[in-house]
Amino acid sequence: MTAPSRRSELGFSYIGLLILVAIMGVTLAATGELWQTTSKREKEEQLLFVGDQFRMAIQRYYNQPGAVKRFPLSLDDLLKDPRSPNTRRYLRRLYADPITGSTEWGLVRGPSGEIYGVYSRSEEEPMKQANFRLADTAFQGRKRYADWQFVYLAGQVQAGQPQPFQPQVSPLLQPITNGKP
Repeated sequence: MTAPSRRSELGFSYIGLLILVAIMGVTLAATGELWQTTSKREKEEQLLFVGDQFRMAIQRYYNQPGAVKRFPLSLDDLLKDPRSPNTRRYLRRLYADPITGSTEWGLVRGPSGEIYGVYSRSEEEPMKQANFRLADTAFQGRKRYADWQFVYLAGQVQAGQPQPFQPQVSPLLQPITNGKP
């Protein structure tokens, strides 16, 4: 009588072990998917940060006091400004693209080959589709990371920059000169 009972116990233990393995597999799959999603979101945030660093470096290069206002001709110009005899840096280093892992960036070039901005060369679809900062609102709804172009255009007020105060004066309050308003 002990033999049949022992056999049924082994079968029950085997089924319990299979259920445990299945639960562990589902848990590991869910954890892997969560990790992948978290990793992609972190890479997107890093891309937004790095792209903004390039945009601000190009802006500082262009607006350097005492230098000819022009855009850089290569990204290396942001590491050491060739217009200045002194070492003048706008970036500490050339960042790698967080999405591709490469140091090769897509470049937004002007008609004379000057660099207006950078973009990732990745064709992947971004997870982030909305709720961008003011400077990045053009990225809303874009289908690829390559469409996220971090560009500085001279003369445009960039997000985060204080706008010059220009009071609105009523025509009734205009100063009178020579008896004429």
